[in-house]
Amino acid sequence: MGRIAGISIRNFGSLKNIKMGKLLSDQRGKELTNINAIIGQSGAGKSTLADAFGFLADCLDKGVEIACDLNGRGGFEKLISQGESGTIEFELYYRETSNTSPITYELSISLDKTGRPIVEKERLRQRRANERHGRPLSFLYLEKGKGFAFKGDNSGVYEENDSEFGEKVNVELADPRQLGIVTLGELKEHPRIVKFKNFLKNWYLCYFSPSAAREIPNAGPQKYLNRLGNNLNNVAEFLQREDPSEFKKVLKDIQTKLPGIARIEPVKLINGQLVLEFLEEGFTKPFYSQKMSDGTLKLFAYYLLLHEKQPRPLVFIEEPENGLYHKYLADLANEMRKSVKSGYSKQLFITTHSPFFVNALEPNEVWVLEKHEDGFSTIKRASDYENVKELREQGVDLGDLWYSDYFG
Repeated sequence: MGRIAGISIRNFGSLKNIKMGKLLSDQRGKELTNINAIIGQSGAGKSTLADAFGFLADCLDKGVEIACDLNGRGGFEKLISQGESGTIEFELYYRETSNTSPITYELSISLDKTGRPIVEKERLRQRRANERHGRPLSFLYLEKGKGFAFKGDNSGVYEENDSEFGEKVNVELADPRQLGIVTLGELKEHPRIVKFKNFLKNWYLCYFSPSAAREIPNAGPQKYLNRLGNNLNNVAEFLQREDPSEFKKVLKDIQTKLPGIARIEPVKLINGQLVLEFLEEGFTKPFYSQKMSDGTLKLFAYYLLLHEKQPRPLVFIEEPENGLYHKYLADLANEMRKSVKSGYSKQLFITTHSPFFVNALEPNEVWVLEKHEDGFSTIKRASDYENVKELREQGVDLGDLWYSDYFG
């Protein structure tokens, strides 16, 4: 599946130049963990950081021109950092497993002569197989849709006659507003590009809406929750169809984590649709999900997300504490940590204002965003603040340190 070891963002709104984790351009940092919480005051740039991940996903799905306008972004001129007239840039340092050489993906977006957003530069780099040192070599390099790519699994090189590392092919995209990894990621002769494209394609940006989740579903079974969560019952129907006994175990586990819920049962309606019934303690008749509180629906959706059998490789959740009683947040954070484990199957990013949520985390899992007088944000790992790591080792909870202004 893979995970991000580091990310760099330049000239994206208030994120003029931020780096998280380890990068090819900055090897001093430590790799990102499987759970990464981003904290900071209101207006520090947390939503902008979440939108940067969403923007990358939209570039992949819709192309860079449409992505610049989606979700109220207002176009390239509104997205680029104030005072800048060049490019919006991203660098991803990605690792498939602990034994594979990292892949670096670089993306630059600018305007063409007509003022339309295009992909200025796009590059994928990796060291040769079994090579731990030396300069990673490009196996995809495009400028304004023109360049080259190498076929096969070995890292490519620039020299045309060096066929030992795969066949070099010239590339010219029909539309420079589309990412090259989209076009080449459909061709089986480029397996590394296919893997990386699928990694990006399977990101999940969660914008769960309880009101949307109350909608009566029209479609049939669906494997994954969508961004708004309005297919909650469709996902339940999929899980019920795939393995009814296992789904009952999942529901039984989730119900122990939902306050006041004695039982959750999947029920099939006359028209064939499946809905969830919630039996609240003290009542004899159950309620459908349409009648449940916002907080209960949110908790249920988050825990259902954590129980995915084939999890999305990257999940980004904004402020899960909204609408939830504060005492539930530490349990939710602990369950998130359990679900990601220590491998390369799932990575979580969460923005939060809640010290109760942060109390369940360690300093290397928390990043602090701060906005400065120039209007731009910086980001720093909590473990890099003086005395924070030592105080945490002495038993002081991280959220309490944050609340007491030890950092941020």
